[in-house]
Amino acid sequence: MLDHVKAHMPLRERMLESERLMEETGCYDGITALQLRRQDPLKFETLHTKLRAFCVSAREMARRISASPGVREVGEMVVAIYTPEGDAIALSNGIMVHVHTMSRFIKWMIREGYEANPGIRPGDIFANNDAFIGTVQVPDVMDVVPIFHSGELIGWAGAVCHELEAGGITPGGDVCLAQERFTEGLFVCAEKIGENDEIRRDYVIRCERNLRMPIYWVLDEKAKVASCIDMRENLIALVDEIGLDYWKQISKEFIEEGRLSQLARTRQLTVPGIYRGHTFYGHVTEGKPGFQPLADPNWLYNIPVEMEITTEGKIKLDFEGTQPWGYHSMNCTPAGMDGGMFVTLTQHMNFEGLVNDGAWLATELKIPKGTWTNPDNEMVATATSWALLLPAYGVFQRLLSRGFLARGFIEEVFVGQVNSPMIEMGGESQYGTLFGMAHFECAAAGSGALAIKDGLDTAYVGWNPESDMGNIEIWEQNMPMLYIGRSILPNSGGAGKYRGGCAFISTWLVSKSNHLRLVTSEHSSRVFDNGGLCGGYPAPTCQMHRAVRDTNLAEIIAEKRPLPHTIGTDPAHSDLEKLVEGRHVTEEGPYITAPHKSGDIFTHSYNGGGGYGDVLERDPIKTAQDVENGFLTPEAAEQVFGIVIREVPQTDRLEADLAATAALREKMRAERITTSVPVSAWIAEEAKRVAACDFAPEVAKMHANAMKLSPRFAADFRKFWGLSEDFTVKY
Repeated sequence: MLDHVKAHMPLRERMLESERLMEETGCYDGITALQLRRQDPLKFETLHTKLRAFCVSAREMARRISASPGVREVGEMVVAIYTPEGDAIALSNGIMVHVHTMSRFIKWMIREGYEANPGIRPGDIFANNDAFIGTVQVPDVMDVVPIFHSGELIGWAGAVCHELEAGGITPGGDVCLAQERFTEGLFVCAEKIGENDEIRRDYVIRCERNLRMPIYWVLDEKAKVASCIDMRENLIALVDEIGLDYWKQISKEFIEEGRLSQLARTRQLTVPGIYRGHTFYGHVTEGKPGFQPLADPNWLYNIPVEMEITTEGKIKLDFEGTQPWGYHSMNCTPAGMDGGMFVTLTQHMNFEGLVNDGAWLATELKIPKGTWTNPDNEMVATATSWALLLPAYGVFQRLLSRGFLARGFIEEVFVGQVNSPMIEMGGESQYGTLFGMAHFECAAAGSGALAIKDGLDTAYVGWNPESDMGNIEIWEQNMPMLYIGRSILPNSGGAGKYRGGCAFISTWLVSKSNHLRLVTSEHSSRVFDNGGLCGGYPAPTCQMHRAVRDTNLAEIIAEKRPLPHTIGTDPAHSDLEKLVEGRHVTEEGPYITAPHKSGDIFTHSYNGGGGYGDVLERDPIKTAQDVENGFLTPEAAEQVFGIVIREVPQTDRLEADLAATAALREKMRAERITTSVPVSAWIAEEAKRVAACDFAPEVAKMHANAMKLSPRFAADFRKFWGLSEDFTVKY
């Protein structure tokens, strides 16, 4: 259909026509040839680069406007430019998970008839944080503004910031105690919040009266609107230069090129076929206040993932067999699942930056209705959807890496992301005012290992590739807690020929507040949610919280005695217990308990990544350096890696004893042979346990739910274990 005809169609019909052409031709908007690219490839690439520059520049400008440490320090923001129908053309760096979630938001408004009511006019500002419309979770607040040229809608500019406070049942943004939608906080459901480039005063008032710390939300709104206006004005100037008809054609070609590039890259880097992976997530709420009283308070989620790569290069992800949604905060939505796919692709296959919704169009997601990936009830909570999203897409990263390895691109192999537990807080600030905030130092966990080197230490999370923990001094300005320690967590990286990146642990002193509520979320307990690859071990994920109430810290400081800066290397007798008197508390899983007050001490640790390759192939010299630097304990070096570390008196350094290491490793390899059994024998023995339903209660419930929800999973389960066709798991 000719563009001039499309321009006069209602917006909803234009979008449906574009989708019809995609379905009919297999090409975006029916573009079967990149004519403008063929005519002038240099101009084509130059314009695409300009659009990305518009986005990057607008984001950096907005970061300077925003007062939020989440945006300024950690970079929790992304901006993008869209077609009139809501498809992403170009995007900035940052939290790229939200590029396609914003697309869903725009398309939702179009489908709901916003062009007629409330109207889409120059200068309008629309906002949303409803995950069932198009975002991941409540604190991900997105703004979009329409872009008009000569009276015609020619695109949209959009921006997302992750807010530090959402007004939920617990302070912060990732409201872990939310068990249905109504406790998550302030919802903005695809609302027109401004006109004539100005945010409405009544909207600001609603924010001020529904948030514990509204200043950051409101200032972030202004920053987002400024970035959108900047992109809009730059785009209008560009269209003035190249012509409206040229823009309408080339913007669509950019997306089709993105689709073709994604298919080509997949064909180049991977081997077609079906790849399968699995992970688990454990959540312990037993005895914790505020959670709904359930018969089974501890939950275990299985997350099977099947990836099919077609000969054309299309990637299809299937989550068949995963668990149902529940009355907890970890449910996800189709928008969130799309976002997980998008942020993974932009890091692992489209890292040059010239990526858009074309890459998403070259993929396909199967997210079964009724599961946590696609709830059939829009009243469920999604506040901590990353708890399941991260391990799910960690599997996807490892499946992609199998494809890279099979094709021979060993340097592309990456064990992947990990869950990144978050600490949030609220109550009385050090200034005597009400406050609430999420602490985003979690944006610097350890990454999984690579096939050619160790993972990144305290420098990676999957949801924000820029990964920055922020400055201690800035965080201290915003919370009534003082750092008395922030240090590497030894042994937190998964073991392997190349180890996973290590995480860190923070230790705080509660200061100038007699009512501080501390809440943590997104912990996987008692199971590994981030595996290794090619023999590498998973990283530990069951980190404990340690707190000391009613301490004698004032006395310790007055007498200038040593302070505890971390928990130390002895888990049975931490440095806190050695140095501080008071009521010592150790908590597994999410931390939610009575408020803390000045003088209390609290620790929170993050996660490391999985390892790659055989632990007995690790370089002893490099391991000695790890021990020297505190990334690994000498005991772990010897017991896990078979590397003997000695202290050299002459140099006062730790070095690997190569002769002793060789002997120990020979012994460990011999033990492997004598203690191992054939896989077939192991399966036969385990099949007896399965047939007898000899499971822990959480495991039994997990299998029963998966089999009930997915006939295909049930059939595969019975076939693999040699069970009868009517076998069911009872719990």
